[in-house]
Amino acid sequence: MLRPQDTVTRETKRLDGIWNFTADTAGVGHAESWWRAALPDARRMPVPSSFNDVLVDGALHDHVGDVWYQHQVYIPRGWAGQRIVLRFDAATHRATVWLGDSCVLAHEGGYTPFESDVTAFVTPGEQTRLTVAVNNELSWQSLPPGVVEVLPDGTRRQRQYHDFFNYAGLHRSVWLYTTPRARIDDVTVVTDLEAETGLVRYAVAVADADADADADADADGVLRVPHPELWGPGHGYLYALEAELVDDDIVVDSYVLPVGIRTVRVAGTRFLINGEPFYFKGFGKHEDLDVHGRGHDDAAMVHDFSLLSWIGANSFRTSHYPYAEEVLEHADREGIVVIDETAAVGLNLGVGGGLFLGGPRTTYSEETISAATQLVHRQAIEELIARDKNHPSVVLWSLANEPESHTEAAREYFTPLFEAARSADPSRPVGFVNMMFALPDTCTVTPLADVVMINRYYGWYVEPGDLHAAERGLEAELQSWAALHGKPIIVTEYGADTMSGLHSTEGSLWSEEYQVALLETYHRVFDRTEAVVGEHVWNFADFATGPSFMRVDGNKKGVFTRDRRPKMAAHDLRRRWRDAT
Repeated sequence: MLRPQDTVTRETKRLDGIWNFTADTAGVGHAESWWRAALPDARRMPVPSSFNDVLVDGALHDHVGDVWYQHQVYIPRGWAGQRIVLRFDAATHRATVWLGDSCVLAHEGGYTPFESDVTAFVTPGEQTRLTVAVNNELSWQSLPPGVVEVLPDGTRRQRQYHDFFNYAGLHRSVWLYTTPRARIDDVTVVTDLEAETGLVRYAVAVADADADADADADADGVLRVPHPELWGPGHGYLYALEAELVDDDIVVDSYVLPVGIRTVRVAGTRFLINGEPFYFKGFGKHEDLDVHGRGHDDAAMVHDFSLLSWIGANSFRTSHYPYAEEVLEHADREGIVVIDETAAVGLNLGVGGGLFLGGPRTTYSEETISAATQLVHRQAIEELIARDKNHPSVVLWSLANEPESHTEAAREYFTPLFEAARSADPSRPVGFVNMMFALPDTCTVTPLADVVMINRYYGWYVEPGDLHAAERGLEAELQSWAALHGKPIIVTEYGADTMSGLHSTEGSLWSEEYQVALLETYHRVFDRTEAVVGEHVWNFADFATGPSFMRVDGNKKGVFTRDRRPKMAAHDLRRRWRDAT
């Protein structure tokens, strides 16, 4: 899906700003057709943002169900004769959209864009009412999964199987944009190297070309770039590929795509970028900020990338959902490598149930993670790849975080999903992130993957406080992964909760000293294990979670606080990642 842009043939209008907003606490908005008039009891809400933390309202913070957004939109009169598209970069977790009294769009999935041609529903030069119902409920057919409980007093409570707060709302930009009727509908590029020549294989899809009888149809081919300047880690060099739809020497439509020429390949236990071994240094992150919640903010994004540079990181994982496309565009420009992940977190009811819902359940069944869930999961994979396929920063698709992966049911569930990912993009490796209960000799899903990605918490959840035992256990397991699977290993999570400012001469749990000591323990093991090609600390920064006796104002595994102040561990990582190289 092409991102909106201004060109000689296209024009964009962002609808970001302050919208009217109502939480549908009684669940009556659809029955009462709220889209037909001004929202009842409306308050003001910024878009983009999560609705949960903006207002001082405890009930809204924990609201489960529909919220409604409404905005009066002017359609520029200069857009007459153009195709007009309404686009949402994300609505978490699902949305239904009306222009005036007409339903124009609906979408399931909280982290990928959706759009519709609305030319027939608007009049250039006039105003129209835009209404959006956004639902934040998690179910067995959503990613992530969850269960909504109804308490005796009628209160609805969201139960979830993942350990971060269920922020929701219009998290990213809303757009109106124009294209010609005959238009460039999609562009796909795959780059390669042949001796001293860069190859840019392109495929351009055209829509409604019959509007102009002589317009060119779909096109594909190879562009050859002698002695190219390569995109690579720390060097975000981008070429501009301009596609034009031409009829009788007249440009009907044009689109400019930034292109980074680079290769990605797995060879044995090495991960190669441009033919050179690459070692991942960085973090699992979250889109999580005070007040904003998961709402995108350009200033915060640029600051986070500046911190990545300061600490010497070269990569991160979009844990545990696709991030805003602005983040990937910035990673392209900055030469930061990205592992791109779907929102499939919490597909492990034996663990999640025990931690969050009072007891384990069967993960894969018709009553829980089912064939219907698998269809939603496949859609999420295909939408992720359709959005992010052209970003050179993205080098690896992660299909899930910590699913149950030690059973035959897990292999049956994931086999068609790996096939779907490789069909959508044969050019990149595909993997998933393994949890500690699926070991090298029992994991049934790792054989489907190109790379081993594991989250491990020796010294924290396992053998807490005993770093000698942690070192032995970690090294033994990593050696087993290397021997049994012969694939590159990225440790995608490791770390310890740490209260900023808590110090201890004994290096006790939760102290800043213990966080440093644990990370250094892991690093010694990584340096002794040849198959390890990456280390992603959990987490870049502290982040919000649901209420739990395990959490003190959220998850504190960040090496930065939630407001991005460094803990001791940040300085220790900087010495390892930057000062030592």
